[in-house]
Amino acid sequence: MQLSSLNNFKSKLLIIFCFGLLNFFRAQDAVPTYTFMKMEYNHLYFSKDSTSFLNLYKKLDDLKLKKVSRVGVAHFGGSHVQAGTWSSTFVNNLQNEFKTVGGGYFVFPYKIAKTNGQAFATTFSNGNWKRFRAIGKDFFVPLGMNALSISTKDSVTNFGVALTKKAICRSFSSIKVYHNFTEGFEFSLDSLHNFNPIRTDFKEFGYTLFNFELPIDSVNFKLLRKDTVHKDFVLFGFSLDNDLQAGFYFAGLGANGAASGSFLKCTDLSSQFTSLKADLVIISLGVNDTQAKDFEKEEYIENYDSLITVIKKANPNAAIILTTTTDNFIRRKTSNKRTAIARDAMFELMEKHNIAVWDLFSLMGGYKSMMKWQKVGLAGRDRIHFSPKGYILLGNLMYEAFYKSYLNNQKKIN
Repeated sequence: MQLSSLNNFKSKLLIIFCFGLLNFFRAQDAVPTYTFMKMEYNHLYFSKDSTSFLNLYKKLDDLKLKKVSRVGVAHFGGSHVQAGTWSSTFVNNLQNEFKTVGGGYFVFPYKIAKTNGQAFATTFSNGNWKRFRAIGKDFFVPLGMNALSISTKDSVTNFGVALTKKAICRSFSSIKVYHNFTEGFEFSLDSLHNFNPIRTDFKEFGYTLFNFELPIDSVNFKLLRKDTVHKDFVLFGFSLDNDLQAGFYFAGLGANGAASGSFLKCTDLSSQFTSLKADLVIISLGVNDTQAKDFEKEEYIENYDSLITVIKKANPNAAIILTTTTDNFIRRKTSNKRTAIARDAMFELMEKHNIAVWDLFSLMGGYKSMMKWQKVGLAGRDRIHFSPKGYILLGNLMYEAFYKSYLNNQKKIN
């Protein structure tokens, strides 16, 4: 072989190697798929009227152009959402895609309530608190928009909230503390702070607002009991808002065990949810409904009807996505046929309310597919919940479907 030919051959090999290496790294960034998954279902379904989504996509464009500074995302659900990984992965992808780090978070005090929570924030207290849920024996009113609340009767109590290293939005310039306005307690910012905040009470919306001079990443509050006649102090959560940097505000409204009717028991849902100003609302309820022997499609649809009505009243311009119920098993052994019925209900609701559906049930492989997810380490032994790896995959897949829809509608919004 001549020297020039040899050099040409080496050059071709180098080019082939570089392309192969580039494709390798692209493959690492791509969402992993499995043979049992039906990727043709990974898109959003719409009714004939998709105006709310065109408005949302226009706002995303405005965020890119810095015409607006905030897009609000709320995700309702049960344990899938309380775990936080699915929702956070979806929103973190949006932050990364739009190169934003602001917005903020709704934070329920899961740690104070002694239950699992979302990784972007933590809560703390030196007091004794009791947890209530809109589920079963734990039911007690009042309940806020998270279908949870905690209460205390201690004489003196400190509590607070802090962002963690896992938060993309690392500071906040204001905080809403959602609580009951009982005359039995004096509620104030801890005197150790020197933030010089401006305090405003919004009793009609159920929160106290503190605006700070400079952004912070944590805050402490103090409770002092004044008498034993009035009600205990009830805490519903915090809204940590970053108005100084553009980004996505995220509220993961998840409560373990929540079914389609659970959030309807929350007396303060509408007033509190109004204050979030959500642009996109995702609803992922149905696993706990379909686990029940007395599951009825009509009741399921009726509960969703009522919840959607409340959400639209609180945030009239919000775009809404319903996710079909994930495949699941009953007591690990019996495949749950009711999940297919719940899937059909979502499409009926889509047409009725002019909203969107993400058909996760079909995407993951349909009936009995949860067993296959478990075998490859994407789901837990109970064949109801997913593994951390599985929840990350759900978040990436949902983002992929949403962003694909956003790109496909560019011509309609420009």
